Amino acid sequence: MLAGDSVHLLPTLAEKSFDLVVTSPPYNLGIAYSTFKDTAPRDEFLSWCKSWVAEVKRVMSDDASFFLNVGAAPSNPLLPHQLILALTDGEDPLFILQNTFHWIKSITTHSPGGDPFSAGHFKPINSKRYVNDCHEYVFHLTKTGDVPLDRRAAGVPYVYKSNIARWGHTGGQDLRCRGNTWFIPYETIQSRKGERPHPATFPPALVELCIRLHGKTESTRLLDPFLGIGSSALAAQSQNICSFTGIEIDPDYLAVAKLRLDPPCEPDLFSR
Repeated sequence: MLAGDSVHLLPTLAEKSFDLVVTSPPYNLGIAYSTFKDTAPRDEFLSWCKSWVAEVKRVMSDDASFFLNVGAAPSNPLLPHQLILALTDGEDPLFILQNTFHWIKSITTHSPGGDPFSAGHFKPINSKRYVNDCHEYVFHLTKTGDVPLDRRAAGVPYVYKSNIARWGHTGGQDLRCRGNTWFIPYETIQSRKGERPHPATFPPALVELCIRLHGKTESTRLLDPFLGIGSSALAAQSQNICSFTGIEIDPDYLAVAKLRLDPPCEPDLFSR
């Protein structure tokens, strides 16, 4: 793990040295981070994103995947779309948008008996104009738009087993593509300050899906330029991948990230 600003540290990393990038940068929605000011003018924010994303592209191998998690606010819904257009539009785009995933934090469905129930967690809002925001985007960006994925590695078993023989594309395997809606709830906690002292994290399970979907498994070289409290590091550890590099500007968040690993590590022991 590396302590410092991604804008300054990314240029020090070797060209084409990563197979996979998974990250969630500041959303510029006024989130109360400890040290980062999350209230830049929109044009300035988009320009900042293009600068570090250009470095991300430089350090990615040609068949690498970049999974970019971006949320919005009910009163500011265009940010994810403006950002992805800034990165993929124009005569010389930085990336091609290959897939769009929807990270579902909470969903209401029905029991077999028809009774509605909700699963997952969300931050409720009190508004006469907006509904609760229960999802975020995960944009899958690649250099070419045709990077092969291991869809079944992140797949799910068939509910109706007769479909295994009915459909030729199954190849006889009881595993199908998960699709582009990922229900990944947060773990229940008792104290945000003590258990999740960061205002905008994603669960390690989200990164684990990205690792499995990209398909290189243990040989993956993973980068997270905005490590936060270490969800990507935990996912890398759980998936036994060969190399992980995380960058974090906030020393308190970085300290928490180190402590969350099993066993806890020093900054230079999990970047090799």
